[in-house]
Amino acid sequence: MKLLIITSLKDYQKEAIKLFHQAGIKVFSVSKTMGFKEDDSANLMDSWFSNEAEYFDSIVMFSFTTDEKSNHALELVNLYNTESKNKFPIRAFIMSIEKASYQIS
Repeated sequence: MKLLIITSLKDYQKEAIKLFHQAGIKVFSVSKTMGFKEDDSANLMDSWFSNEAEYFDSIVMFSFTTDEKSNHALELVNLYNTESKNKFPIRAFIMSIEKASYQIS
């Protein structure tokens, strides 16, 4: 069993959900979240008028699924990012589940 996690901007939620469906993953959860990006600029003039971090309305999607489906979803995310060339790509992560109280069929 694997834990598939996908993160993206809220604007790309429909595309991310489509990727889950294309991978054959029918059960998943979606949570709204806020992503932050701090300015690491060493030049103080670059951030003279704004010293706050940028924030983005984002989502985190996850599913406990099979190895095969999670790998397929990761391939689909990589293909989507290559073809769309968005400034903010969809991110995907696969984590192994050591033990669980139930089995995925």
